[in-house]
Amino acid sequence: MEGSPTGTTVMRMTAFDADDPATDNALLRYNIRQQTPDKPSPNMFYIDPEKGDIVTVVSPALLDRETLENPKYELIIEAQDMAGLDVGLTGTATATIVIDDKNDHSPKFTKKEFQATVEEGAVGVIVNLTVEDKDDPTTGAWRAAYTIINGNPGQSFEIHTNPQTNEGMLSVIKPLDYEISAFHTLLIKVENEDPLVPDITYGPSSTATVHITVLDVNESPVFYPDPMTVTRRENASVGSVLLTLNATDPDSLQHQTIRYSIYKDPAGWLNINPINGSVDTSAVLDRESPFVHNSVYTALFLAIDSGDPPATGTGTLLITLEDVNDNGPFIYPTVAEVCDDAKNLSVVVLGASDKDLHPNTDPFKFEIHKQAVADKVWKISKINNTHALVSLLQNLNKANYNLPIMVTDSGKPPMTTVTELRVQVCSCRNSKVDCNSAGAPRAGLAALLLTALLGLACKLA
Repeated sequence: MEGSPTGTTVMRMTAFDADDPATDNALLRYNIRQQTPDKPSPNMFYIDPEKGDIVTVVSPALLDRETLENPKYELIIEAQDMAGLDVGLTGTATATIVIDDKNDHSPKFTKKEFQATVEEGAVGVIVNLTVEDKDDPTTGAWRAAYTIINGNPGQSFEIHTNPQTNEGMLSVIKPLDYEISAFHTLLIKVENEDPLVPDITYGPSSTATVHITVLDVNESPVFYPDPMTVTRRENASVGSVLLTLNATDPDSLQHQTIRYSIYKDPAGWLNINPINGSVDTSAVLDRESPFVHNSVYTALFLAIDSGDPPATGTGTLLITLEDVNDNGPFIYPTVAEVCDDAKNLSVVVLGASDKDLHPNTDPFKFEIHKQAVADKVWKISKINNTHALVSLLQNLNKANYNLPIMVTDSGKPPMTTVTELRVQVCSCRNSKVDCNSAGAPRAGLAALLLTALLGLACKLA
């Protein structure tokens, strides 16, 4: 290790001689024949002639790895028998000694102050802080660890070490706002991964100041709240005011104006005042429109400032439409068949539906429009809140009959629709159904009733 005290044992050399160990022929002595390099002293090391222990003989100051031309020394060691007399035989070996590093140099910033600029709203690396360290670059005694010790109360900045260059990469991780603060000052300290040796400390050069200038940019206006929500009854009169948009410009120091426009209005129901942002209706709102999903209509608006170039913000308006009873119920199916000699006079199971929401839908009231049909021919009977059975009171001749069905929902006020049910009375002989004179051939009554009843069963389930 560099800086080791004088007399520190480095290693032991051992030689072997095949002669009789009880004689001088195997009595060995060691010495250093050559030292490479020979700086800063030609005698950096000494070898115990009898034991073969190599020790340091220079002061700790000369064993400074950072001032040595080469931290590796090669010693040619000679072992001579006959107790080292000139008549003795010799053998040589090379001892390689590497002066190892210890953390005896603290990292130092290359300058006391660093400058950086960043646009407001931007994130990423804004400056690289450079340091010098004389220790071995392959060790933790050289690798730097940076810490922000002052000026970062909002945790908007962080710093990491570049593993290749050992530089401190200072980054913005939370966008800065020019209008809040145009300048920031950070105090950064640097240390090594490994602790310093006891007699070395971190000095003033291990801290640096970073001055950061925030550049103003034209920011987009911001809607508040976003999304905006209103609730209105559908069928509100044209020209009804829904709300006034509220968008603010973050660039408060630029005193810009804001204009509003519609970005997306799928049904074309809305108008907007570009100056004050007032939104009203240009058409009747319809909850049952295909542009409405789960009773909510979505529109997008733009707020554009007067900057150069202008910046645009987007806001969302969610209009919740309350249902009114503006849709009458409809029946299904609208065509049925029955045999002219049928013993079962049931004609068809009718179902009813309504585009409105409860309580403007079922229970439905089913009736036959009595002003148009004789009472003693047809009958309609309620099955449940949404279905009814149409049946005959007597057999009819083969022909087509139009039966006006009147269905009323439960809204207040209720809505009623009258739909013609086309009934084909067919000739049924020998399992053959003939509806030629009554219109185009249709499925038999049994199949029609089965289909209707299956649909009813699914609804009830």
